[in-house]
Amino acid sequence: MGFVSVAHAAEEGGLSIHLAPQVLGHVFGIPLTNTLVTVWFVMIVLAVLVFFIRKNLTEVPGKLQLVIESLIGYVHDFVEETLENKVLAKKVFPLVLTIFIFVLAANWIGLLPGVDSIGITTEQHGESSFIGFLHPANTDLNITLALALISFFAIEVIGISLLGAFTYARKFLNFGSPMKLMVGIIELFSEFARLISFAFRLFGNIFAGKTLILVAIFFVPYVVPVPLLAFELFVGFIQAFIFAILTLFFIKLAVEMPH
Repeated sequence: MGFVSVAHAAEEGGLSIHLAPQVLGHVFGIPLTNTLVTVWFVMIVLAVLVFFIRKNLTEVPGKLQLVIESLIGYVHDFVEETLENKVLAKKVFPLVLTIFIFVLAANWIGLLPGVDSIGITTEQHGESSFIGFLHPANTDLNITLALALISFFAIEVIGISLLGAFTYARKFLNFGSPMKLMVGIIELFSEFARLISFAFRLFGNIFAGKTLILVAIFFVPYVVPVPLLAFELFVGFIQAFIFAILTLFFIKLAVEMPH
């Protein structure tokens, strides 16, 4: 086992694309994947940024603080306008903004130099393989599914807490007529389908983008990857926006009275 760069790995074994995350080691029998390490790295980076931004807050805001406050205020006003409920908006706003910031940071950090290019080589069955210390987090379906579960349970809990369990259940189990019951069952299936939609949309877009960049770097280095990286920055932003905005819109639907 030893340190190696991705360029060296490519020379030895060619281009290698893994659908599943690679395991760096085990902690108390639990596999430690490079995507999980990336998630921890993203959280540390965000925590450090928040610490320094909060430490430098002033009553008379400077240019950076003014921009940050303006963006946060705009998002809060948008959430409040969408939900048409100030109390609910105050509770939902941190969730929506946190989802957006985390997904965006994970997407963009996955494009930084060093991700997938610094790691270790391991020997298994006489064959050497390269494992990067960091790998784009959202190329791991486990990560995107975990984010989808957070969004899903938040939507359901908010709906039940505001409408009550029985009123909320009437959206899916309405025995007024066979047609209403059928529509309710379809709605129930669509609720669970959101898990797949949330998880696979984010996973598919980020995995496809990362794969395209790796192929471009391997076959046409220095030229083609540059515009692709710029495009993936845009895709990373759009996917974070979609994940957050769909969470907000589904919360809006969850708190509406059944009819």
